[in-house]
Amino acid sequence: MEYFWYVLAAIGAGVGTGLAGLSAATVMVPILIVLCPSFASENGAYQETAIALASDILGSAVTAYTYIKHKNIDLKRGWIMMACILVMCTVGSYAAFKAGNVVLGGFTLFLTFFIGIRFLVKPDTSRENQPDKGSKLDVKGIIISLFFGLTIGFGTGFVGTGGGMMMLVVFTVFLSMELKTAVGTSTFIMTFTALIASVSHILIHPAILLEKWHVMLICIVVTTISSLLSARFANRVSNRVIGLTTGAVLTVLGATMIFLNYRDKILGNQLFMATAITFCRYFVYIASLALTLIVIHILSKIPKDIFRKLLHIAAFTSSIYVALRGEGWMAESLTLIIFGLVVWPLLNLAEKWSGYKNLFVEKKKGEVKTSLLLLFISQGIFLAIAKGILGKTYILVAATSAWGLGDIAAAWVGRPLGKHKVHLKLADHNKSWEGSAAMFAVAMIACFVSLTLLTDFTLGIRIIVSIIIGVVSSFSEMCSKNGDDTVIVPLMNLIVLAILSIWL
Repeated sequence: MEYFWYVLAAIGAGVGTGLAGLSAATVMVPILIVLCPSFASENGAYQETAIALASDILGSAVTAYTYIKHKNIDLKRGWIMMACILVMCTVGSYAAFKAGNVVLGGFTLFLTFFIGIRFLVKPDTSRENQPDKGSKLDVKGIIISLFFGLTIGFGTGFVGTGGGMMMLVVFTVFLSMELKTAVGTSTFIMTFTALIASVSHILIHPAILLEKWHVMLICIVVTTISSLLSARFANRVSNRVIGLTTGAVLTVLGATMIFLNYRDKILGNQLFMATAITFCRYFVYIASLALTLIVIHILSKIPKDIFRKLLHIAAFTSSIYVALRGEGWMAESLTLIIFGLVVWPLLNLAEKWSGYKNLFVEKKKGEVKTSLLLLFISQGIFLAIAKGILGKTYILVAATSAWGLGDIAAAWVGRPLGKHKVHLKLADHNKSWEGSAAMFAVAMIACFVSLTLLTDFTLGIRIIVSIIIGVVSSFSEMCSKNGDDTVIVPLMNLIVLAILSIWL
């Protein structure tokens, strides 16, 4: 069975190298650490690193050759980094031997996951006004190259990552290289750093060749082939496709490896289990609701603006459902925040789908994913405050339902019937008095129903509180601009309800 993991690790390493210039160890070491018992010895992680570095030599070489053929390399802006890295990788290799499994194992597992997240959040690092290939480094560029070259060089030998991801970040973010040029340059450098670090590892611990030569041979051959194929693919597609593909693979791989490596601690943690249960319940709810809305969209000719607000229902009811069906406020808050962080990169990927614009009506590019991220994170925080700190679930439910339903009413009434625009100093002048009136009425009703279902307040108190929340919702929505009502309106409602709860 271990041979299967050897091949899988090598394929993943090759894909990472060919697509994004990642070192083989970024993918290979976590798999071998977690899934291969033969590397469980004291020097197991060190041996895995040496094997990954050896695999990196030809893998990076064929990748660099492919990028060079497509003129995607710029050594004039990368030679200082290359010199520094070559000098420091031997030092890092010796330090790694002294560090042992704990440092290497934990670092590479989490490195894989966070590299994947980074690519999903920002798959294309290209920017406007990039310097020409072969242009000279300025003083700032020289200082950056020296600093990162020395630190990446040490990390190359110490962790065995080849420095690929770090070099890619430095080249694109600090030295303004185009993504494919950065990949080509970093893999060219990695060919030599991997060679030096690999030889250093083997000289320091010769038993690697005697004990693991067959593993090394398999990994080198498979990594080289998959690197070549991936590099050819990468030079034929856009930077965005490269980034998203790599990000998805590494995020899933990293999360899986972290879970397998720490599964006993994770499964024994009550908060984790409560969050997992709450998340699963919520996922079933939101998936069912989303599927229903998509079917409605396909089978009916409902106007886009109306459908947009139907999607709004699925979003704003999320925190209410979680608060009422979850396993404790901490698990519920984490569920909302985690879901928001997961949805953002998925929508980032879906934006390239031709049907995305038909499904979501956006006032500006990226509005939906940004709004949902803000919504889920803010609602997670509001839930923690209302239910966790104040211990009053009704505050969250009333504040959120008043905003969510009131906002829908304001849109459905204000757009077709809004003839009288609001000209108050703080208000958004695109809002109308008709829409604000609808917001007031529906927010008041939503608050009243929430208080009736979740509290034992007298009728008079429920009416007074509902009228106050109706006014607050309407005014704060009127003054919200650029979609800020997603956070501002429920926040203002929550603050007012929290203050009123002192006397209720």
